[in-house]
Amino acid sequence: MSSRWEPDPDIRRGNHVIHNLHAHLVFVTKYRREISNSEMLTRCEAIMRDVCESFGAQLREFNGEGDHVRLLVHYPPKIALFKLVNSLKGVSSRYLRAEYTGRMNRIGTGSVFWSPSYFAGSCGGAPLSIVKDYIDSQKRPA
Repeated sequence: MSSRWEPDPDIRRGNHVIHNLHAHLVFVTKYRREISNSEMLTRCEAIMRDVCESFGAQLREFNGEGDHVRLLVHYPPKIALFKLVNSLKGVSSRYLRAEYTGRMNRIGTGSVFWSPSYFAGSCGGAPLSIVKDYIDSQKRPA
């Protein structure tokens, strides 16, 4: 059988949609302060994984440094990405500030953990040039 008919685990199906949506997200700490250590990043990953699951999304990759985290999220089209982002940032901030109060007070970010801005980029699939060429090559009826 051809590879066309082999199931792709990245392609998800709903009642009226077949989708494969991935977003690369970057969240930066307030004032770009070096807050996180390895233990905090591990806890942050667990929190964000739970939030994604509650939205029906999957956290595919997670990593970070002292002043930011990067996520690769596979999400369904019924989710507005900004709502997922707001929940990821809000829930993780609440838990991390509660669990690492001493560390947060020493660094001095107040009651805010994340910067209000974030980066979101779509990823996966064919490059834009290939998609444009494919759309251009469609045979429009006369």
